[in-house]
Amino acid sequence: MIRLPWALLTIALGVLLAASMLAALGAGQYPLRLSQVLQMLLSPLGGGAIEAGDVAQTVLWKIRLPRVGASVVVGAALAASGVALQSVFRNPLAAPDLLGVSAGAALGAVLGIFLGWSIVTIQAAAFAGGLAAVIVVHAVGTVLPLHDRTLSLVLAGIAIGSMLGALIALVKTVADPYTQLPAITFWLLGSFASITPTDLSMLLAFGALGIVPLALMRWRADALALSDDEIHALGLRLPVLRAALIAGATLATSATVAAAGIIGWIGLVVPHAARLLVGASFSRVLPVSMLMGALLMLMIDTLGRSVAQAEIPPGVLTALVGAPVLFALMLRRREGQG
Repeated sequence: MIRLPWALLTIALGVLLAASMLAALGAGQYPLRLSQVLQMLLSPLGGGAIEAGDVAQTVLWKIRLPRVGASVVVGAALAASGVALQSVFRNPLAAPDLLGVSAGAALGAVLGIFLGWSIVTIQAAAFAGGLAAVIVVHAVGTVLPLHDRTLSLVLAGIAIGSMLGALIALVKTVADPYTQLPAITFWLLGSFASITPTDLSMLLAFGALGIVPLALMRWRADALALSDDEIHALGLRLPVLRAALIAGATLATSATVAAAGIIGWIGLVVPHAARLLVGASFSRVLPVSMLMGALLMLMIDTLGRSVAQAEIPPGVLTALVGAPVLFALMLRRREGQG
């Protein structure tokens, strides 16, 4: 398997992401020329000289820019969470919803929609639900009579996630089929349509609380590839390291679910693709995965709001794209090993 220079790849992905963001700012049902986008970005107060200046300024600053920013942050956060969880559990199938984070956050938001809470309160409920789910999973995993702590957490996460999914289905059953149920269903599919500048600010703040610790611990996280005895010999406290990585992944995932709903596959597929390109080192896979996740999420969201009059939820597109990509990655890995 040919590995690419990770520093060069990181720079290339960063440049590609920046170019894609400019293209995404101009794409949509109300197209903007690249010259318009650049002029408004460089001179935000000079939009009066632009054709249809008021409308263009509103579309760019109030709609497109928050949405593009949110898709980039969500993609990066989900990919970072996937890298962290797959390293902690030493399981390539681990994903941000492994510990019930997505299901817990979804239940909190669904209850908020059902009770008619405000958008801010719904997002807070989703964030609290994700954190509560991890706390419950950790508590249940601790008391399970298994010698393998990782296996205990995985089994607890599957069980709690299933229970939370049943509660979500129960809320959907009793919800008003004309008002509440459509809103709940649309939110569960994931969407960036209602992202505002305030939402983006909250997403950046809470997402950073999860991503920054993962970035700061990226060198120590490389030790997770070793055996437990070797990790202890290096003087690292394995339970503390694992707990810190899980907490960071939980915070990052909860922030994305609170802002945009459940969006799957990014945290599962992107780390696999990054490892094929730069190897298994956590310190290299993390930045490459974040850039790839941000780029993929941005492309999916741009495609979903541009190809049809009715917007296609990103959760639908990630599933349609993610499954074939995962199969292709697995086949390539098998050929490489053969």
